[in-house]
Amino acid sequence: MNYKVVNQLTETQIYQLVELYKNEFWSKDRTYERVLKMLKASDIIIALVGDDEELIGFCRVLTDFVYRGTLYDVIIKSNYREMGFGAKLLDEVINHPQLKKVENIALYCLAEMIPFYERWGFQYDVDGLKLMRRYNPLFAE
Repeated sequence: MNYKVVNQLTETQIYQLVELYKNEFWSKDRTYERVLKMLKASDIIIALVGDDEELIGFCRVLTDFVYRGTLYDVIIKSNYREMGFGAKLLDEVINHPQLKKVENIALYCLAEMIPFYERWGFQYDVDGLKLMRRYNPLFAE
């Protein structure tokens, strides 16, 4: 199947992204307005689109372009899974000219996805580091 890599989404593709999010437990409550705001604040957007401009896959990176970057929202449309598109997205991230020299790139994933990300050199439980996070109870307002 033919596809191309894009670094910004059309309005139609943004709506398609929101629909993709609605099918995942970790993103089902995302709205168009918030996704639009999120996209504007993302440093790097990488998306795969088909010949018909349909969104196949998406991810984004927040980074300082030197020391740290965090990969977010790696997602492939369900009927395109198990076809290598997730690997194509990760290849784009790892080989992105603005990310090639970033010292550390981190990501969140489910335990069953660890072997997938390890193929690109991501390591689990590095040097005893632990993820800490703070949920903002005002987010829903």
